Amino acid sequence: MTSRPELDTLVFDLDGTLLDTIPDLMALTNMILEELGYPQRTQEEILSFVGSGVRRLIYLALPADASEETREEAMTLWNQHFHEYYHQTKPFPGVVPLLDGLKERGVGLGVVSNKLQAGVDQIMSICLPEYVTVMYGESPLIPRKPDPTGIQQAMRMLKTAPANTAYVGDSPGDIKAARNAGVFAVAVLWGYHAKEDFANEGAEPDLYVEHPEELLELVTP
Repeated sequence: MTSRPELDTLVFDLDGTLLDTIPDLMALTNMILEELGYPQRTQEEILSFVGSGVRRLIYLALPADASEETREEAMTLWNQHFHEYYHQTKPFPGVVPLLDGLKERGVGLGVVSNKLQAGVDQIMSICLPEYVTVMYGESPLIPRKPDPTGIQQAMRMLKTAPANTAYVGDSPGDIKAARNAGVFAVAVLWGYHAKEDFANEGAEPDLYVEHPEELLELVTP
Protein backbone atom coordinates (compact mmCIF):
# COMPACT_ATOMS: atom_id res chain seq x y z
CA MET A 1 0.00 0.00 0.00
CA THR A 2 1.40 3.38 -0.98
CA SER A 3 -1.44 5.89 -0.55
CA ARG A 4 -3.03 6.76 2.78
CA PRO A 5 -6.54 5.30 2.96
CA GLU A 6 -9.67 6.73 4.54
CA LEU A 7 -9.45 5.24 8.01
CA ASP A 8 -12.23 4.76 10.54
CA THR A 9 -10.50 2.14 12.72
CA LEU A 10 -7.14 1.84 14.46
CA VAL A 11 -6.07 -1.46 15.98
CA PHE A 12 -3.04 -1.36 18.27
CA ASP A 13 -0.33 -3.64 19.50
CA LEU A 14 0.04 -3.39 23.29
CA ASP A 15 3.57 -3.86 24.69
CA GLY A 16 5.87 -1.23 23.25
CA THR A 17 3.03 0.61 21.50
CA LEU A 18 0.39 1.65 24.03
CA LEU A 19 2.05 0.47 27.24
CA ASP A 20 5.62 0.44 28.55
CA THR A 21 5.61 -3.03 30.09
CA ILE A 22 9.34 -3.77 30.10
CA PRO A 23 9.95 -3.01 33.81
CA ASP A 24 7.33 -5.56 34.87
CA LEU A 25 8.30 -8.10 32.21
CA MET A 26 11.88 -7.86 33.41
CA ALA A 27 10.91 -8.25 37.07
CA LEU A 28 8.70 -11.26 36.41
CA THR A 29 11.17 -12.97 34.09
CA ASN A 30 14.01 -12.54 36.55
CA MET A 31 11.85 -13.78 39.41
CA ILE A 32 11.23 -16.97 37.44
CA LEU A 33 14.90 -17.36 36.54
CA GLU A 34 15.88 -16.91 40.18
CA GLU A 35 13.27 -19.45 41.28
CA LEU A 36 14.74 -21.97 38.84
CA GLY A 37 18.34 -21.21 39.84
CA TYR A 38 19.43 -19.41 36.68
CA PRO A 39 21.23 -16.06 36.18
CA GLN A 40 19.25 -12.84 35.85
CA ARG A 41 18.79 -11.09 32.50
CA THR A 42 19.47 -7.43 31.73
CA GLN A 43 16.88 -5.01 30.41
CA GLU A 44 18.61 -5.04 27.02
CA GLU A 45 18.32 -8.81 26.88
CA ILE A 46 14.65 -8.76 27.86
CA LEU A 47 13.99 -6.12 25.20
CA SER A 48 15.51 -8.39 22.57
CA PHE A 49 13.29 -11.28 23.66
CA VAL A 50 9.88 -9.58 23.58
CA GLY A 51 7.44 -9.34 20.69
CA SER A 52 6.65 -12.96 19.85
CA GLY A 53 4.69 -14.01 22.90
CA VAL A 54 5.46 -15.06 26.44
CA ARG A 55 6.56 -18.59 25.60
CA ARG A 56 9.31 -17.33 23.30
CA LEU A 57 10.33 -14.74 25.90
CA ILE A 58 10.71 -17.47 28.51
CA TYR A 59 12.51 -19.85 26.17
CA LEU A 60 15.03 -17.18 25.18
CA ALA A 61 15.56 -16.05 28.77
CA LEU A 62 16.36 -19.58 29.91
CA PRO A 63 19.76 -21.10 29.09
CA ALA A 64 19.83 -22.68 25.64
CA ASP A 65 20.30 -26.14 27.15
CA ALA A 66 17.28 -25.90 29.47
CA SER A 67 15.11 -28.99 29.26
CA GLU A 68 11.53 -28.99 28.02
CA GLU A 69 10.48 -29.85 31.57
CA THR A 70 12.24 -26.70 32.84
CA ARG A 71 10.60 -24.59 30.15
CA GLU A 72 7.18 -25.86 31.12
CA GLU A 73 7.94 -25.21 34.79
CA ALA A 74 8.89 -21.65 33.86
CA MET A 75 5.61 -21.21 31.97
CA THR A 76 3.69 -22.54 34.97
CA LEU A 77 5.40 -19.97 37.20
CA TRP A 78 4.54 -17.23 34.69
CA ASN A 79 0.88 -18.20 34.67
CA GLN A 80 0.83 -18.32 38.46
CA HIS A 81 2.40 -14.89 38.96
CA PHE A 82 1.82 -12.60 35.94
CA HIS A 83 -1.21 -11.01 37.63
CA GLU A 84 1.08 -9.67 40.39
CA TYR A 85 3.37 -7.79 37.99
CA TYR A 86 1.64 -4.65 36.81
CA HIS A 87 2.72 -1.90 39.22
CA GLN A 88 5.45 -0.45 36.97
CA THR A 89 3.52 -0.68 33.69
CA LYS A 90 2.15 2.58 32.32
CA PRO A 91 1.02 4.17 29.06
CA PHE A 92 3.73 5.80 26.98
CA PRO A 93 3.65 9.62 27.09
CA GLY A 94 0.97 10.94 24.78
CA VAL A 95 -1.00 7.70 24.52
CA VAL A 96 -3.91 8.75 26.74
CA PRO A 97 -4.43 12.08 24.91
CA LEU A 98 -4.23 10.15 21.64
CA LEU A 99 -6.94 7.71 22.69
CA ASP A 100 -9.08 10.58 23.98
CA GLY A 101 -8.75 12.30 20.61
CA LEU A 102 -9.57 9.15 18.67
CA LYS A 103 -12.65 8.52 20.78
CA GLU A 104 -13.81 12.10 20.24
CA ARG A 105 -13.55 11.51 16.50
CA GLY A 106 -15.59 8.31 16.71
CA VAL A 107 -12.73 6.09 15.58
CA GLY A 108 -13.08 2.36 16.18
CA LEU A 109 -10.40 1.14 18.58
CA GLY A 110 -9.02 -2.34 19.10
CA VAL A 111 -6.01 -4.11 20.59
CA VAL A 112 -4.32 -7.23 19.22
CA SER A 113 -1.33 -8.42 21.24
CA ASN A 114 0.94 -11.42 21.56
CA LYS A 115 0.39 -11.33 25.32
CA LEU A 116 -1.82 -14.10 26.66
CA GLN A 117 -5.48 -13.11 26.62
CA ALA A 118 -5.68 -13.02 30.42
CA GLY A 119 -2.71 -10.64 30.50
CA VAL A 120 -4.29 -8.34 27.92
CA ASP A 121 -7.56 -8.23 29.83
CA GLN A 122 -5.85 -7.50 33.14
CA ILE A 123 -3.40 -4.82 32.07
CA MET A 124 -5.88 -2.96 29.90
CA SER A 125 -8.40 -2.87 32.74
CA ILE A 126 -5.74 -1.39 35.01
CA CYS A 127 -3.87 0.98 32.69
CA LEU A 128 -6.35 1.98 29.96
CA PRO A 129 -9.85 1.18 31.20
CA GLU A 130 -12.88 2.03 29.07
CA TYR A 131 -10.93 2.98 25.96
CA VAL A 132 -11.02 -0.30 24.08
CA THR A 133 -13.66 -3.03 24.16
CA VAL A 134 -12.27 -5.24 21.38
CA MET A 135 -9.09 -6.81 22.73
CA TYR A 136 -7.36 -9.99 21.64
CA GLY A 137 -4.31 -11.73 23.00
CA GLU A 138 -2.90 -15.15 22.30
CA SER A 139 -5.47 -17.89 22.91
CA PRO A 140 -6.49 -21.23 21.37
CA LEU A 141 -8.56 -19.24 18.85
CA ILE A 142 -6.12 -16.37 18.22
CA PRO A 143 -2.59 -17.40 17.15
CA ARG A 144 0.38 -15.14 17.72
CA LYS A 145 1.17 -12.44 15.20
CA PRO A 146 2.22 -12.21 12.40
CA ASP A 147 -0.82 -14.46 11.93
CA PRO A 148 -3.60 -12.02 10.94
CA THR A 149 -6.45 -13.78 12.76
CA GLY A 150 -6.57 -11.35 15.70
CA ILE A 151 -6.64 -8.27 13.45
CA GLN A 152 -9.27 -9.85 11.22
CA GLN A 153 -11.46 -10.73 14.19
CA ALA A 154 -11.07 -7.21 15.60
CA MET A 155 -12.25 -5.77 12.28
CA ARG A 156 -15.28 -8.03 12.29
CA MET A 157 -16.18 -6.97 15.82
CA LEU A 158 -15.66 -3.30 14.96
CA LYS A 159 -17.69 -3.71 11.74
CA THR A 160 -15.05 -2.31 9.43
CA ALA A 161 -12.96 -3.43 6.47
CA PRO A 162 -9.24 -3.74 5.75
CA ALA A 163 -9.35 -0.69 3.46
CA ASN A 164 -10.50 1.44 6.41
CA THR A 165 -8.22 -0.03 9.10
CA ALA A 166 -4.68 0.64 10.29
CA TYR A 167 -2.70 -1.66 12.52
CA VAL A 168 -0.25 0.21 14.74
CA GLY A 169 2.73 -1.53 16.32
CA ASP A 170 6.36 -1.19 17.33
CA SER A 171 7.88 -4.35 15.88
CA PRO A 172 8.59 -5.89 12.47
CA GLY A 173 6.25 -8.73 13.45
CA ASP A 174 3.45 -6.18 13.85
CA ILE A 175 4.06 -4.86 10.34
CA LYS A 176 4.05 -8.41 8.95
CA ALA A 177 0.74 -9.03 10.73
CA ALA A 178 -0.69 -5.84 9.19
CA ARG A 179 0.42 -6.96 5.74
CA ASN A 180 -1.09 -10.40 6.26
CA ALA A 181 -4.38 -8.77 7.25
CA GLY A 182 -4.32 -6.38 4.29
CA VAL A 183 -4.50 -3.22 6.41
CA PHE A 184 -2.52 0.03 6.52
CA ALA A 185 0.70 -0.65 8.44
CA VAL A 186 2.00 1.93 10.94
CA ALA A 187 5.25 1.57 12.91
CA VAL A 188 5.78 3.61 16.06
CA LEU A 189 9.31 4.63 16.98
CA TRP A 190 8.85 5.18 20.72
CA GLY A 191 8.66 1.45 21.46
CA TYR A 192 11.13 -1.41 21.70
CA HIS A 193 12.52 -1.48 18.14
CA ALA A 194 14.82 0.82 16.21
CA LYS A 195 13.82 2.05 12.77
CA GLU A 196 16.49 -0.05 11.07
CA ASP A 197 14.98 -3.24 12.53
CA PHE A 198 12.04 -2.98 10.14
CA ALA A 199 14.18 -2.83 6.99
CA ASN A 200 16.49 -5.52 8.33
CA GLU A 201 13.54 -7.90 8.70
CA GLY A 202 11.86 -6.98 5.42
CA ALA A 203 8.95 -5.33 7.20
CA GLU A 204 8.81 -1.73 6.00
CA PRO A 205 5.56 -0.04 7.11
CA ASP A 206 3.37 2.34 5.16
CA LEU A 207 4.13 5.00 7.75
CA TYR A 208 6.53 5.65 10.62
CA VAL A 209 5.37 7.86 13.51
CA GLU A 210 7.56 9.32 16.25
CA HIS A 211 4.87 10.72 18.57
CA PRO A 212 1.37 9.44 19.42
CA GLU A 213 -0.38 12.66 18.38
CA GLU A 214 0.75 12.07 14.79
CA LEU A 215 -1.79 9.25 14.61
CA LEU A 216 -4.63 11.75 14.90
CA GLU A 217 -3.67 12.95 11.43
CA LEU A 218 -4.72 9.57 10.03
CA VAL A 219 -8.40 10.10 10.82
CA THR A 220 -10.82 12.79 9.74
CA PRO A 221 -12.10 14.97 12.63
